[in-house]
Amino acid sequence: MAEVHHFAYGWFNPVTAYLMAFIGSLLGLVCTARARRAPTTGRRARWLVIASLSIGGTGIWLMHFMAMIGFDVPASPVRYDPVVTFISLALAVVTVGIGLFIAGQGRRSATRIVAGGGFTGLGVVAMHYSGMAAMRVAGHVSYDFGLVGASVVIAVVAATVALWFTVTVSTMRAIIAAAAVMGLAVCGMHYTGMAAIRVTLDTGGTGQVAGLSPFVLIVPIVLLSALCLIGVTFNALQAMTQEEFDGVEATRVRHRAQVPGTVIPGPRANADQPAPVNPPFSLARSLADRNRTKIPR
Repeated sequence: MAEVHHFAYGWFNPVTAYLMAFIGSLLGLVCTARARRAPTTGRRARWLVIASLSIGGTGIWLMHFMAMIGFDVPASPVRYDPVVTFISLALAVVTVGIGLFIAGQGRRSATRIVAGGGFTGLGVVAMHYSGMAAMRVAGHVSYDFGLVGASVVIAVVAATVALWFTVTVSTMRAIIAAAAVMGLAVCGMHYTGMAAIRVTLDTGGTGQVAGLSPFVLIVPIVLLSALCLIGVTFNALQAMTQEEFDGVEATRVRHRAQVPGTVIPGPRANADQPAPVNPPFSLARSLADRNRTKIPR
């Protein structure tokens, strides 16, 4: 077996990877909490889509790639298939989205949390091992199935705990704690899965390895991640603004309904217009009252 390094650049990669996992999880869990309070099904779905992009795209996939930059096989070049790499992104977003929709829609229950946590955890696993399938070395990559099983358990259990925090407690402190747990879950699952890797080099030298260097892929990945974060932030701010506007309007309507005789402000009258005269029925009623008060002769 060939020698492998998981921390080729020291502390930089694991720390950066955890920050990506924490930030993506925090944004996604905040959006999931907002989805619980959404007044309509459409808005709830919008918040959950934003959450799946945050967790799946930034918290899981970008974290994985940042950690993989620190992976090195000294006796062989390490390259990546770009198509399989971006397929892993789609897997992360879709599977995490399914898990969030299961846990975030309908009435809260233990069954929904467990099912949603299972899908979210499996999304972490699917992204990781599909991303590893994109790796190319001058040899053969195999896995220790005991450590693979441990990585699956870590991902599923920690994702379930994080979703339980999110759908049970809505305070910001609880959400931050859940994001920290989920960040640890993603990183723990990643490095447990990486510890399961076994590389056997081909006989006769390293040769040429097909694929792209991770430093070539980092430019489009950073650009894509930046666009994703900008899009997520813009959509979240837009949704929050719309919900706050609707809340103000609903408060005004309730106030008008509770206070009888409240006049709804309308356009200001033109100062040049004459004052309105009494309607005809008011004049007739006044004459009738005067005739009734006359003294008969």
